[in-house]
Amino acid sequence: MVAIPQELPGTPEHDARMRYAWRVVSVTSIGITLIGLSVSTLNVALPVMVRHFQAGPLASSWVLLSYLLVSTSTLVFFGRIGDLVGRREIYLLGFGLFTVASLLAGFAPNVGLVIALRALQGIGGGMLLANGTVLIADAFPPGRLGRGMGVYLATFSIAQFVGPTVGGVIADIAGWRWIFWVNVPFGLAGLVWGALTLRRTPRGPRASLDLAGNVLIFVVIAAALVSLSEMGGGDLSPGVLLVGALAVVLLPVLVAVERRAANPALDLRLFGERRLAMANTASFWNALARAALIVVSALYFQAALGMDTLTAGLAVLPAPIGMTLASPLTGFLERRVSPYAASVLGAAIGCAGLLILALSADPATPYAVIAAGLFLAGAGNGMFLTGNTTYVMNLLPPGSRGVVNGLRLMIMNVGIVLSVGTALGVLTGPVSPELRAQVYQGTLSRLSPVAVDQLMTGFVRAYAFLCAVTLLSIAFAAAARRRA
Repeated sequence: MVAIPQELPGTPEHDARMRYAWRVVSVTSIGITLIGLSVSTLNVALPVMVRHFQAGPLASSWVLLSYLLVSTSTLVFFGRIGDLVGRREIYLLGFGLFTVASLLAGFAPNVGLVIALRALQGIGGGMLLANGTVLIADAFPPGRLGRGMGVYLATFSIAQFVGPTVGGVIADIAGWRWIFWVNVPFGLAGLVWGALTLRRTPRGPRASLDLAGNVLIFVVIAAALVSLSEMGGGDLSPGVLLVGALAVVLLPVLVAVERRAANPALDLRLFGERRLAMANTASFWNALARAALIVVSALYFQAALGMDTLTAGLAVLPAPIGMTLASPLTGFLERRVSPYAASVLGAAIGCAGLLILALSADPATPYAVIAAGLFLAGAGNGMFLTGNTTYVMNLLPPGSRGVVNGLRLMIMNVGIVLSVGTALGVLTGPVSPELRAQVYQGTLSRLSPVAVDQLMTGFVRAYAFLCAVTLLSIAFAAAARRRA
């Protein structure tokens, strides 16, 4: 991509660029809303679907994880494809695939087909995520990127804000199928508005695609996800250990293959720049702590406290509210609070919120205490995401933003994938294997007090695990500072 000359503020060229930049934000915000709604509504409505299909614990978790796995493993690939054939075309194709998959998922006759169509959603989501941030970074002039990123990420927060409530209402009134069908109008709107708004971008030079690297990335992530999820739940069977060993064995193979590839999917040279390496590592640990918050909290209110899906959806709102408020505020304060400082401070605030949740996970705890923990965790996440994303994108030259941003998002999404699987495993570990299905169905509170006590131990461990991981995010975010 050719670097765009800098225009002076107040000139017609600068004003025209800013107008186009905000139109790009409007398009990409529809895309991130689509992704945010599909995740947050399903988190709350999952027990309804599980009861409908009488799905087991493994299938239940993979309704969530199949999307995350596929979208994560294709991010670098679609970032590279965007560089080669044009970001606009790949982004619009992502809208189309996501919309079609959502429509078909609502008609699925069994949970296996739901999982498969969630994987197809993951392909569309990978196209949207890999190119959305880069479209914004290319559109905004220097010194204004934080504002665009703040609004973009705040839109995602708003989707998470309304998602649990929408999910609860839809699941109670219209049924779980409408959890998927509600995505269709957003997808169509994004496709039409994007086609009318986004400008074509120059295509990069022809280059080979690292198919072997992409396949290995997928296998390593899948094996790690399955093994960590099952071992976190106490399953140390030979099959699970073998899958975990596969991930360990293939990791150095992946490194060796990528070092020899002409255009590697996982470019290890990018980790040579210390600040970029530290900031991306901080993003990984923050995502590992952040992603499972809503689903764990929703299960807390349903499985432990016996709330219905609508009430549980309302109960988790403080987290997305905090994120919604913090993301744009951090962006518009970019000149007073640097992106570096925002990432460190945000991670610390999120850690404080998770500590409150770990210390107060008890049926007798007043809701106000739980709400305060959720709000702080959400606000910290919003501040960290805006600060960290802006900091990383400012470090990248425009010509390499596509593939490097794909790598950045892949690192973050690996944390998201592992977060859900690992946290659910830690959560259900203290519960006897025959009762774990009741946790996902949200019906455990109807059984004995002993079962609820076991589950509360799981919630304490899950929140404590997320809090400990956030400490690593703070350490790496602080290490990303420019050396004097």
